[in-house]
Amino acid sequence: MATFNYTVDTNPMAEEIGTVSNHIIGTTTAVVAMQTAVVLAEEKAADHVCDNVNRGFYTLIHSQISQKIAKLQSEVDSQLMQLNQQRRQLLAIKGRMERDYNMISNRYLKLFNGLNQNLKHRVFELDKPTIDFAVREVEKVSNRTRYLTATVPVSQLESLSASQKIIASNVKFRGLKVINSMTRFLSDMLEQKKLTDRILLADNSKVENASLSVPVVISECNFDKSDNKNLDIAVNNVELSTQIQSSIKNTVSSCIENIQWQHEKEINREVKSEFSKYLSASNSSQRVKDMANRLFMNSNFQTIKNEQL
Repeated sequence: MATFNYTVDTNPMAEEIGTVSNHIIGTTTAVVAMQTAVVLAEEKAADHVCDNVNRGFYTLIHSQISQKIAKLQSEVDSQLMQLNQQRRQLLAIKGRMERDYNMISNRYLKLFNGLNQNLKHRVFELDKPTIDFAVREVEKVSNRTRYLTATVPVSQLESLSASQKIIASNVKFRGLKVINSMTRFLSDMLEQKKLTDRILLADNSKVENASLSVPVVISECNFDKSDNKNLDIAVNNVELSTQIQSSIKNTVSSCIENIQWQHEKEINREVKSEFSKYLSASNSSQRVKDMANRLFMNSNFQTIKNEQL
């Protein structure tokens, strides 16, 4: 077999590769420098962006806080103005209430002082001799040393006997008034005791039960077209207390449904006479009197059918 040997010169390729290697090294250096520059640029850009973002954020927060402060300040000012207005109104109401209270208290104080004085006079008038003795005479007796002061005998002998007689007569006169007051007091006490014994029931007094007939007027009327009837019960108030009148009215009201009525053909003479008296004493015109008399004569009367409540 044939053998071929070839010799290839690699120096140009090595030189070219060396040149490429140098360019690569330069490129690497340039890339590293560019990367460094890019990193610095990115860092500067990031710092610039962060600064702007922080500045914008702080500006936004400051603006919002300023707006809220302004809004809250306006609300506080309005509330403060309203509170001041209400304070002035409350002070005005307080002043008016104080004036009204002082006026009413003075009025009632005057009224109650008048009532106290009136009651005092009435209480004193209930037992005037005793009050006179206890309030006036006892005070005079207690202060007799002040009322009956002795006269210092510095005058002449002729006027000394006269002054002693005057003092003695004054003492006798005041003693006579005290005796008369005591006499009136004892006599009034005796009369009061007799009056009390007559009013109170004694042990030997006899109590008898008796029946008393009391007239009652029952009137029924209606004031409208719906036939709503109104019932009125009238009781004589002579010698009857309010409690007895109420009891009679309640009894009649409870038994009024069971009452049997009967028509009267003629009007009672006493009723007719009493109506004539009222009609003649009235100041109304003659036409009104004639109409009232006609209505009275044409009215229907009912009386209770022999029953007692």
